Formats: sequence, C-alpha cells, structure tokens
Amino acid sequence: MKTTTALAVLKAASVLLMAGPAMAAAAPQPPAGAYALDPAHTSVTFRVIHLGFSHYTARFSRIEGQMQFDPAHPAAMVVTASIDPLSLELNTPPKGFHDQLMGKGWFEAAQFPKLTFKSTKVDVTGANTARVTGELTLHGVTKPVVLDVTYNGGWTANAYDGNRVGFSAHTVLKRSAFGMGQGIPAPGTTMGVSDDVDVAIETEFGAGGPLKK
Repeated sequence: MKTTTALAVLKAASVLLMAGPAMAAAAPQPPAGAYALDPAHTSVTFRVIHLGFSHYTARFSRIEGQMQFDPAHPAAMVVTASIDPLSLELNTPPKGFHDQLMGKGWFEAAQFPKLTFKSTKVDVTGANTARVTGELTLHGVTKPVVLDVTYNGGWTANAYDGNRVGFSAHTVLKRSAFGMGQGIPAPGTTMGVSDDVDVAIETEFGAGGPLKK
C-alpha cells in the first residue's frame, strides 16, 4: 500500500512539473494601465572597483516610481523613478563616511535632493527583454543612459493583491559624466575608486489593489 501511494505521489508530481510551463504560459497577462513602484520589492544596487581589490557594493532604500504598462505594445511603455540620495546604505562605513559622500564632490544631497530617471524610448530585443533609453539626472547633470531590462512576468488582481509585474534591469555608467570624478584612479593605476559604476535594479510595480509589504 505504501509503495502504491508513493508511486501515485511521484506520478502526480511529474504531471504537475510537465504542466507547469503550459499553465504559466496560459495565465492572463496583467492589464494595461498606470502602475506604481512597490518600494518593498525594489532595490537599486551599485558596485564600484575599490583600489583594484574588490567590487564595493552599496544600495539605495528610498525609491519611488510610476509606469504606464502595456503588454500588447511594450515599445509604448513609459517609466519614471526617483531616488533619495540620503537613503544610501553602506556596509559598516567609517564614522563620517556617509556624510562625506552626501557632501561636496560626491552626491551633494542638500543641493541635489533627488536622482531621477524618465524613459524616452523602448527597443524590444526579445520575448521578455528590451533596451530602455532614458534621461538620468544625477548630481544636477542630465545624461542619456540605456538599461538592459528583463520582464520577469506578472499576475492579474486576485483576492490577495492587485495587478503586479516584475522587472530586472542593468546598466553601467561613468560617474565622471555626472560631475562626480573625485577619486578616479590615474591612468595605468587602480589607486582610487573606478569611474565605471555597475547598477543593478530589481523591481515590482502594482495597480488595482494594495501593494503587499
């Protein structure tokens, strides 16, 4: 009896595994409309090379954003976002280091209290991918940047949540282009902090119901 039960469970599990992708593909896409960024499920992390020894990693924790979502016309989507530079989180920083980064030569947060991004173009590159061009304003300087974006999927409103969609994005920018060139290594050396900043974004947007925290 136990052997028969175990075989039945294994058979049922194998059916579910095979049917899973088909069930996911058949799930209805969230509807087009205005979506709000869910800060509880969003992270903006960046890395810079420190003295050639490591990729120093930090993140921002106060992020807001909106998106016009349209799964039938992805090239027409528009996203805007803003970050409070004071929300920069560092791993066990030395005393005064956070204040230093908020000051002159770095973020100068008192004078430039927001980092902002507004998309201007979406080039679809695959079934779930796109290159999103937009205007990034950082340290009072506005420059175009391109994000490599992956659409991770979504669901329609249900008893627990509203419509929800999720994305991953990545870009590399030069901080010197935004007037933040302090500490860049001299040519041929690694004594300093890299000009290149590697940025990774994980985010969810929701609409039509409460954003679960």
